[in-house]
Amino acid sequence: MNALNKIKVIFTFLVIIASQSTYSQSNIFKVTLDAGHGGHDFGAVYSGRVEKNIALAIVLKVGEMLEAYPKINVNYTRKSDVFIDLVERANIANRENASIFVSIHCNANKNTSADGTETYVMGMNKVSSNLEVAKKENSVITLEKDYKRKYEGFDPNSPETMIGMTLMQEEYLENSISLASKVEDEFEKLGKKIRGGGVKQAPFMVLHKAYMPRVLIETGFISNPTEGAYLDSENGQKEIARAITNAIIRYKNEYFGNGAESVETVKTPAKPVNKPVEKDTTKPVSKNVDTVTSSTNGVISQPGAVFKVQLSAIGKKIPLVAKNFKGLSPITMSYEDNLYRYMYGQTNDYNEAKKLLEEAKSKGYEYAFITAFVGGKKVSIQEAIK
Repeated sequence: MNALNKIKVIFTFLVIIASQSTYSQSNIFKVTLDAGHGGHDFGAVYSGRVEKNIALAIVLKVGEMLEAYPKINVNYTRKSDVFIDLVERANIANRENASIFVSIHCNANKNTSADGTETYVMGMNKVSSNLEVAKKENSVITLEKDYKRKYEGFDPNSPETMIGMTLMQEEYLENSISLASKVEDEFEKLGKKIRGGGVKQAPFMVLHKAYMPRVLIETGFISNPTEGAYLDSENGQKEIARAITNAIIRYKNEYFGNGAESVETVKTPAKPVNKPVEKDTTKPVSKNVDTVTSSTNGVISQPGAVFKVQLSAIGKKIPLVAKNFKGLSPITMSYEDNLYRYMYGQTNDYNEAKKLLEEAKSKGYEYAFITAFVGGKKVSIQEAIK
């Protein structure tokens, strides 16, 4: 066995241990909140708006909201204006045995008209815009003492050098995507622009070393005069914090079951979203070999648990024909939280569902994930398997 294979075996063993310890927490849901930057690392600064201050303000508000729920423990990488090494931020979550890790930031661009939110999971996607964001966030390590020794072999200006260091990230990718999707859902309900149309992947060092489902949220552009002023305001920070809190609660209810916590309504801005959304989902779809009629919840009645693969969640209604979904069939649709959710396949066998997931990913749906229903009601995967 060569050295690389030995490393893979060791890492796989560590993954199993970390996964079992994380998901054995049935009673307490632990959230680690990370406010980007801090101390001598200001992050982006535009017209007096400072990323490190805005990120911390939002994190503290999210924490306060989460702490109001029973059976949720919150810990922070920082609660004041201090500098924390990137690897230490992940270590804080690891030592806490956190259920999820949420890192909160603000975006910036020389083009001051750029706006909208982005939610990332750990991955090696080579889309240039994603890599640029990763370079910006990873450059923080150059402010750390002995960073060349600590991050030997990693160049913050070339995120691709992380390729050989990501053996553990796939273990939590599906759950990370699910959490990120919920964050985007809540932002869209708030009227925020979702840049790129979906969850993104990029090689962030702060996510790489955290061994649990984790996301990095760019809450908007402080370089944009309008959006920046919103993010720097008390009201804007509260709305963003409530949206993130709602996403976390929804994730907790889905994957950790029991005692479903209520999700509070997020105030929608007076300005209308320039995206017309059809609300009539009861109209039947004409049947053919590539088409499935969608029920109101997207699940055809079957006894026991039903597993499906969610391909996407968007504000546009699309005919349920295979050619619109890269040849995949059957496709069903549900309408929830102002979004049309498109799902592929339907089976009572979880192992078969995993095969459907692999097929969907092979077709290019890299952010697809398995969802479960019992009696037409959405439930956690763990509950469905039971």
